[in-house]
Amino acid sequence: MDNFLIAPLLSLFEDPKQSFRGRVEPVGPDPIQHETARGRRMSEFDADDDLQDATFTDTKLSNARFHRVDLRGARFRASNMSGMVLRAVDVDRSEIDAPWLYEGTLMVNDVDVVPLVDAELDRRFPGRSQRRAADPDGVRAAWTAVQAAWDAVLRRVETMPDGTADLSIADEWSFAETLRHLVLATDMWLGRSVLGKEQPFHALALGANLPDWADHSVFVAGIPTYAEVLDARVGRVAMVTEFLSTVTVEDLAGQVSNPNAPEYNETVLSCLHTILEEEWEHQRYAVRDLDRIAAGQVSASAGI
Repeated sequence: MDNFLIAPLLSLFEDPKQSFRGRVEPVGPDPIQHETARGRRMSEFDADDDLQDATFTDTKLSNARFHRVDLRGARFRASNMSGMVLRAVDVDRSEIDAPWLYEGTLMVNDVDVVPLVDAELDRRFPGRSQRRAADPDGVRAAWTAVQAAWDAVLRRVETMPDGTADLSIADEWSFAETLRHLVLATDMWLGRSVLGKEQPFHALALGANLPDWADHSVFVAGIPTYAEVLDARVGRVAMVTEFLSTVTVEDLAGQVSNPNAPEYNETVLSCLHTILEEEWEHQRYAVRDLDRIAAGQVSASAGI
């Protein structure tokens, strides 16, 4: 996944490919302390320690060893799990959602399943395979395809009970919040990077871990109506459509700054690819959660 999705996660890590810093909050007896080779202290937990329902926040566990550990029902969010090795494990009913999956490998019983997952998602979401188009006509067609897919999702929401757009599944963003996040993605990667707007944000844009240059005062504090969210979304879709209508090969090759890390350059094409990735990934999330809402698996909470 491109940098817009990566940036919030990178902020958690000293080295995004290695580990991240923080604390552990165990439940149960004090752990045994041991000196590491570098003179720092580490903890060892065994069968006498009850860590059920413990919370690990910003915790460095790289190169940790887990043997005969019960992790049933554990949840990992915004965590670096690259290079993990799982042997003789029971993974029944486990779920993995990794937007970065397609940039690496995931070996399951000696089979790299990444191409299989990618192909299956292309089958489920017609038009998704065009998201890496490299020429103007291809990018325009890719944008048309993803918006046609979103139109179908929006029509589906219209047929569901009132308030569906504001329902949350497992503390994930609601449908309305997802649309607000896509507004933010457009503002970041087209408004800021490509168009060079000093203040690119719509007041209803929604995100987390925004870069230092972002003016948080522009964002609304309350929860907007679904109609207001739709209006904001329509405006940002039109902005992308208008830009693409005249984009040239030379434009796509142009160099701009990464909105999350201005010291790094992007091409206009890579910015558009990020927007397309955001559109398809969040549509996948939205469809997944709408399916669960329709099946009666909605949480009691709504909103962020």
